Amino acid sequence: MFLAMMTIVAISLEKSYTNIPMIELKRRARSGDGFADILYRAAAYGMSLRLLLWAIIGFSSAGFFVILTRTVPGWLAMLASIFLLWFSFAWLPNTRITIFSRALVRFFTPPLTWLLRQLFPLLGHLSEWIHRHSHITVHTGLYYKEDLLNLLNRQKTLTDSHISEEELAIASNALTFGDKIIRDVLTPRRMVKTVSMVDNVGPVLMNELHDSGHSRFPVYQGKPDNIVGMLYARDLVTAKNGGRVCDLMQKSVHYVQEEQPLDHALQAFLKTKQHLFIVVNSFEEMVGVITIEDILEQILGKPIIDEFDKYDDLRAVASLQAKADRKKNLDVSDKLTTTK
Repeated sequence: MFLAMMTIVAISLEKSYTNIPMIELKRRARSGDGFADILYRAAAYGMSLRLLLWAIIGFSSAGFFVILTRTVPGWLAMLASIFLLWFSFAWLPNTRITIFSRALVRFFTPPLTWLLRQLFPLLGHLSEWIHRHSHITVHTGLYYKEDLLNLLNRQKTLTDSHISEEELAIASNALTFGDKIIRDVLTPRRMVKTVSMVDNVGPVLMNELHDSGHSRFPVYQGKPDNIVGMLYARDLVTAKNGGRVCDLMQKSVHYVQEEQPLDHALQAFLKTKQHLFIVVNSFEEMVGVITIEDILEQILGKPIIDEFDKYDDLRAVASLQAKADRKKNLDVSDKLTTTK
């Protein structure tokens, strides 16, 4: 009877410790959940815990069978052992932790963790051997986006990490990119330089547009809200004979709603091949503009500055790699000096 109860207890503990994913269990333990903290003490041993519990299940059920054979026929002892295992696995629920299993966890976790500490060298080597020689796919333990973000944040603290902080930042920003909406990153209307389609193209207008720091300008007709086209700075540069804005502007205008997520704007940029959208609110009023650079800045985590814009200068292009090599050599030298 004792061995039968030991089998039931071991199976109940095995189900309880693996009922909650490790990442979630750790999160609950950190948040002050007392029962989760008890579970985590044993569950943290991973494969070692499972090996110990399955060893207990195997030895106790085998012992139960051997003892029964002394008093009943072998076939009956075998049926009783099979029924014991079937009853334990079928009766004890997989989807929740019962009051019975909670009581078992609270009572048996302290001696179980003590035993794991004593046997950990042996169980640890055995677990490593199983992982190395088996082809079992082990779950990553990542269930939510926050789990992956926590993993990236932990990676930043590792002294032997070979992933740069910029790469980790880009990965983190890409994961949180979809949580932002267009209104969070747009350029407000008060900061947008607009031009009238009837304005004359000349030194005065070109200086005003150059001083704004932008390269794309919404063009309106009559009222500033009546956007009818886009004027690009590159078209002004090529304009030799003056004229009016309406002669140089592009008539295609595209809109996005301010409450839409950023990934919606990115898909719109990719689909339309445009670089600037007019942002409107629910009342069809212009509230600002958003550019493809605004989207990329959210992923890169820093402003896009055109420090290099001479793609038609052969000498400047050729010197880029030399500058990068010098910077890398300086970084390596600084690390060696710090290590010494």
